[in-house]
Amino acid sequence: MPEVDIHIGGRVFQVACQEGEEHFLQSAAALLDNEAQALAEAMGRMPESRMLLMAGLMLADKTAGLEEELRIAERRHVGAAPTAPAQIETVEVPVIPDNVVKALADIADRAEGIAREIEDSQAD
Repeated sequence: MPEVDIHIGGRVFQVACQEGEEHFLQSAAALLDNEAQALAEAMGRMPESRMLLMAGLMLADKTAGLEEELRIAERRHVGAAPTAPAQIETVEVPVIPDNVVKALADIADRAEGIAREIEDSQAD
């Protein structure tokens, strides 16, 4: 099973995939990275889990909109009388105040520092 390095939000992740699916994984990672980069530009540094969650939600929102457009187009294509489009539920991503983002980033940095110290002390 091949392992691929993907880059998302300025971070590198190693992910395993099925043989021959490396290109699809890279394409999906590029989509997620585009959303993560937009978040980073808008909000600055944030914890990895928050960045990935919000980027995933943004992609899910876009996907839901595209799926609805596809359903409408398919109904038109097969000649069925188009019905009123279903109410599209939007997902609003809250804007996190800069001071909260900075505080969370500082906490994450401190936690990572403590984890490194523990690892270093156990290695000795």
